[in-house]
Amino acid sequence: MEINKNWMRLAIQLSEENIENGGEPFGAVIVKDGQIVATGVNRVRRDTDPTAHAEVTAIRNAARNLHSYDLSGCEIYTSCEPCPMCLAAIYWAKIEVMYYGNTSTDAKMAGFDDSHIYREIILDQQARQLQATRLLPEEALAAFEKWKTLDDRNDF
Repeated sequence: MEINKNWMRLAIQLSEENIENGGEPFGAVIVKDGQIVATGVNRVRRDTDPTAHAEVTAIRNAARNLHSYDLSGCEIYTSCEPCPMCLAAIYWAKIEVMYYGNTSTDAKMAGFDDSHIYREIILDQQARQLQATRLLPEEALAAFEKWKTLDDRNDF
């Protein structure tokens, strides 16, 4: 995979254009085999969707365009170091290479602070601010048991 600064420039351009269109300053480009397969911008306020970050939007678009949730062989160019949610989505999508422009510190200085999430993730569940209680585990396991019986399932 070859680094292409023009794809990063496009991610940055998308982030700037998104501000002009009422969005936040984040853009992403996904590339496979030297071709752009999808782009995305932050649409949190526009869509009233807290998960509509640029990377997630680009991943959704790439999966749709490639007709696959497995984005192995893809690279992502993103205008900013991904937040924990986006980083997890990049891993789940099996994107193999990531390039980013701004750092999470740059984002924090611009008013986008996700450091509290990084601090929470490493804590034991009982120590986190988010109260979490396991409920009806026996009933919940039924779906996994059903899943394991399928012949055409894909294990992740």
